[in-house]
Amino acid sequence: MLTVGDKFPEFDLAAVPGGPEGLKGDFVQISDKSDAGKWKLVFFWPKDFTFVCPTEIVAFGKLAGEFKDRDTVVYGVSIDSEFVHLNWRLHHEDLKGLQIPMLADIKRELSTALGVLSPTAGVANRATFLVDPEGIIRHVSVNDLSVGRNPQEVLRILDALQSDELCPCNWKQGEAFLKP
Repeated sequence: MLTVGDKFPEFDLAAVPGGPEGLKGDFVQISDKSDAGKWKLVFFWPKDFTFVCPTEIVAFGKLAGEFKDRDTVVYGVSIDSEFVHLNWRLHHEDLKGLQIPMLADIKRELSTALGVLSPTAGVANRATFLVDPEGIIRHVSVNDLSVGRNPQEVLRILDALQSDELCPCNWKQGEAFLKP
């Protein structure tokens, strides 16, 4: 699995756009070159039409404005196709207002390149990557398929990374940094 300090791999995936555009059935291409010069939060979920996944996707979506305020784009990814993503958005009440794009890694190229594909389940683990504007992975975490993430913690880590300071355990934006 790629880790902190590694270059995030190249990718070019079909996606359902976020917001109202995503309900129209028009797909877009999102690549590693999209949103150049911005921080990126890329998170994977195992499969659409499951139980834990929409709770995480909705939670990340609700924080989309917070991430945008930090010059960070959010990409959600699974191994399902863009057509499955669209159908899920259209038929899951909580996903209709989703503000982030859903990327389709149907060939499993990105999940394989990152090393987050579960060898037993054949789907992506619940992996989370924070990537700096130069394309370098600055944070990575992976949860078991049955355990959802805490998007607020990802936001806290992003704040700490963007501060370029020494941040103690449980540090939050606005609190004092450590002085060496």
